[in-house]
Amino acid sequence: QLQLVESGGGLVQPGGSLRLSCAASGFTLDDYAIGWFRQAPGKEREGLSCINNSGNYTHYADSVKGRFTISRDNAKNTVYLQMNSLKPEDTAVYYCAADKPPPGFQHICVPYAGMDYWGEGTLVTVSS
Repeated sequence: QLQLVESGGGLVQPGGSLRLSCAASGFTLDDYAIGWFRQAPGKEREGLSCINNSGNYTHYADSVKGRFTISRDNAKNTVYLQMNSLKPEDTAVYYCAADKPPPGFQHICVPYAGMDYWGEGTLVTVSS
């Protein structure tokens, strides 16, 4: 069974940090680009970041650029999202998604709603 599982969410004070993990089971992430998304109550899902399958290309939304860092460890079949300088407006359920790019497009990625596999999400709450 192909599955993505997010972990690492929780309650953190403004200005604090969290590291989210996205672990794959049932398949290897080597051939997949991975995106991170979030959805706050009453808002649409927002694409935050993406990393290509080799890890040499990353993309960030303006809302998190300079604060969040995406990385991957293919040996551990896991992708991470390091979140620093967290703000109350970062409160949301965070999701990861995997997408197998078509031939010739492995060098780039963009987080988009039609990615192949999705996790169930992990809740991040930023509050004092």
